[in-house]
Amino acid sequence: MASVRRLKKDIDYLIFEVISDSFTFGSVHPDEKEEDITGILADAVALREDLFRRVNNPPEPDDPKAVRVHFNAVKKDLFVGVDRLCMRLSALAEKKS
Repeated sequence: MASVRRLKKDIDYLIFEVISDSFTFGSVHPDEKEEDITGILADAVALREDLFRRVNNPPEPDDPKAVRVHFNAVKKDLFVGVDRLCMRLSALAEKKS
């Protein structure tokens, strides 16, 4: 299993990429709906906070199998959550085209 430190870095990297892309889209298309971009940003921050809370509080720290299952679920939720956020941003870009 990868280290908790590495997982936290992955969470930060992916969430900050979504945030950066959202700000870039907002600056390139200032006439787009700001509330949609703000919603994506708020959901990205909420996802990061939820994932960090889950990483810092595994359910059964003494059971290695349960910890492995827990961290695999966190990783899966990270990738699914980031993918959903990217899809929402892509949908905004498609509306613009």
